Amino acid sequence: MREIVLDTETTGLNPRNGDKIVEIGCVELFNHLPTGKNFHCYLNPQRDMPEEAFRVHGLSAEFLSEKPLFISQAQQFLDFIQDSPLIIHNAPFDMGFLNAELKNISFEIIKNKVIDTVILARKVHPGARVSLDALCKNYNIDLSRRELHGALLDSEILAEVYLELIGGRQVGFALNESEKTKENIQNNISNITPTLKPAAKRPIPLTPRIKEQEIKAHEDLLEEMGESALWQKYE
Repeated sequence: MREIVLDTETTGLNPRNGDKIVEIGCVELFNHLPTGKNFHCYLNPQRDMPEEAFRVHGLSAEFLSEKPLFISQAQQFLDFIQDSPLIIHNAPFDMGFLNAELKNISFEIIKNKVIDTVILARKVHPGARVSLDALCKNYNIDLSRRELHGALLDSEILAEVYLELIGGRQVGFALNESEKTKENIQNNISNITPTLKPAAKRPIPLTPRIKEQEIKAHEDLLEEMGESALWQKYE
């Protein structure tokens, strides 16, 4: 299953007031794990950079003045995300800006499924703070490289947070995951129709359920992913 973790940086809080996107960062996930394929670009907003926004991301109008316009990057961005579900922290903000920019250049708006990790975090941790920084602290995710906000860096960090929110670092490579764990992960991501319980419990088999070809396929996958596998960071 392919998913895209996405973040943007902007000149302000509201595209209706003339605020623009100045950075887009995307991280590709496959079966909830980063593949190493990313999309990243800085954009020229063709306007000044308010001091409040500059203090957040450190992107000056001078630095951005030589960067491409959104219209020149739009198709490449859309080709990257395709129709994959989008994982976004506070999704209405980013989607509002992206669709406003697309409308301005007469492109169709994005209609992908969106998973808002703010809503997801509130379901998993009711009553707790759900900012990205707070979630990183809760899951002991290193933020030492994050002096300022950056779209690609924040997407990489959010990918780690998202993995924790849906069940932890083991979820991506558990070959013999229980049906209950699978159900819990899906319930965290979206509301699904409850599965009817079986009339009677089945005995747990005493023999291994993993076949030789399945083990070989798993080993081939690990070799193919190499250093891009997220769990490599925690060895």
